[in-house]
Amino acid sequence: MTGNHRLKVAVFAQYYPPDIGGSATRAYNVAKGLALNGCDVTVVAAFPHYPQGDVPQKYRWKPVVVEDDEGMRIIRTFILPLKSEGFLKRLILMGAFAVSALFASVFVRSTEIVWASSWAPAVFFAKASGKPVVLNVDDLTLSDITDLNLIDEGSIILQIAKIVYGFFYKLGDAITPISPGYIDVISSKYGISKDRFHVVRAGVDLSMFNVKPGKNDGGGKFTVLYSGALSVAYDFDQILTAAQVLIVEAPEVEFVIQGGGEYASFIEKSILEAGLRNVVFINQIVSRAKVAELLNEADALILPLKNFGRPYLGLSTKLYEYQAVGKPIICCADGVPSEYIKETKSGLVITPGDFQSLVESIIFLTKNRENAIEMGKNGRIYVENNLSLEKIGQELEKILLTEVIK
Repeated sequence: MTGNHRLKVAVFAQYYPPDIGGSATRAYNVAKGLALNGCDVTVVAAFPHYPQGDVPQKYRWKPVVVEDDEGMRIIRTFILPLKSEGFLKRLILMGAFAVSALFASVFVRSTEIVWASSWAPAVFFAKASGKPVVLNVDDLTLSDITDLNLIDEGSIILQIAKIVYGFFYKLGDAITPISPGYIDVISSKYGISKDRFHVVRAGVDLSMFNVKPGKNDGGGKFTVLYSGALSVAYDFDQILTAAQVLIVEAPEVEFVIQGGGEYASFIEKSILEAGLRNVVFINQIVSRAKVAELLNEADALILPLKNFGRPYLGLSTKLYEYQAVGKPIICCADGVPSEYIKETKSGLVITPGDFQSLVESIIFLTKNRENAIEMGKNGRIYVENNLSLEKIGQELEKILLTEVIK
């Protein structure tokens, strides 16, 4: 395909901005990245709903709403107004979108290839229309839900889910995981050839997440920020316990926790009970532009992943946004995220759950502002060179044209 031909791509994604979380960000970044490279992109997404189940009034109880946004056609479809909490509710939401997205797919104009963040509707649409389908992998869902004790390892539901996952993996023409750490696990568990995997990292919107002057001046409060989903994947106990120590040892340090999700009430209650006047809790889901603003107002940014009992194999989109605003990162994780931070020299790595190491890392950053600034610069340079939306879009388009459509 040469000349002025525009590759037509349909993106199926249950989660899409203004929904928060890695899946929504990943879907947007891929869609926008392809559009920036001249592709004709149509997105089939659920009405905004994650994580609280608050569907905006303009969508409520409508079957489908078609919009144009940033050069892309967005087909928004019905979703139940349920909080995304617990395995059962998540399963219900997934099923509701799978059904409504299939009905909404009649609004998709001609397409040449399907990229699937949400597999079921995308695969059925692709097979019915005779088009190749690429399966995105944001996380190792079945491993994660057992590690987080959301479901028992021997559950019949889990065994059925494994069969379903295997079925879809075999139907995908290619697989684009966000992390190289996923390839061995998926390949060995489901018998998928490694030739079908092509890592495409999540990338970051550098026009929104950029460096703003006015911080790292060495005066006043030293702010450590977490922004994102308040979900079971994160260890907020580690932050709050460290805050109890720092309120005495380093009173200039202030934590800010901003986001929404099922752990909001736990965090709020813990702050009040412990009298943590050095923790600011913003129990609110805000726009991506506001997130970028909050990140810029901080001195350091934290990724407090829970201890899964094994090295973490994923790579959070949050890390790229943190790097893009040029701030040092405190990475509480083992595995791929810690290796990434070390390789890019963009922050400090500590063991998840180790609050004392978190305390020591923060005190180090407060006393070594030049080191902190250097880490921030390293992260920004790396994402500029490797992970802009244009670059990941170009990379994915090449994979689609050379490895899938051929």
